[in-house]
Amino acid sequence: MIIGYKSSLVKLFYLLVNADGSINEKEIQSGAFLAKSEGVAEQEFIVLTENLKKRKPSVIYSESIEELKKHSREVQIRCVAWLCLIANADGFMDKTEWQFIYKLYKADLNLELDEVMNMQKVLMKLKEKKT
Repeated sequence: MIIGYKSSLVKLFYLLVNADGSINEKEIQSGAFLAKSEGVAEQEFIVLTENLKKRKPSVIYSESIEELKKHSREVQIRCVAWLCLIANADGFMDKTEWQFIYKLYKADLNLELDEVMNMQKVLMKLKEKKT
């Protein structure tokens, strides 16, 4: 079972890739990389995302925020940075994806964009090493 921030991260990934109504293969591949990089077993990732289809997005989002607020600022920044990378995986961040990320990092978690961007660079280096 996925616990802690990893659960929140997978839930937010699910909400993000569904935000614009179009799930892109590159976003799915990035989600698989995210799971592997964060130590989430592929089968657990698949089961959780399938189970999320049966739930209300607003409830999933509220749970994720509540869970993330229990973690350090660094963990929160890391989660948002992952979402930014995934939203850009297809070469374009849709307006609805940006609105989702903005609400998350600014309104709900009160994070600074430069902190998220710096972590995004760290995660990009990780991705470049593994590909």
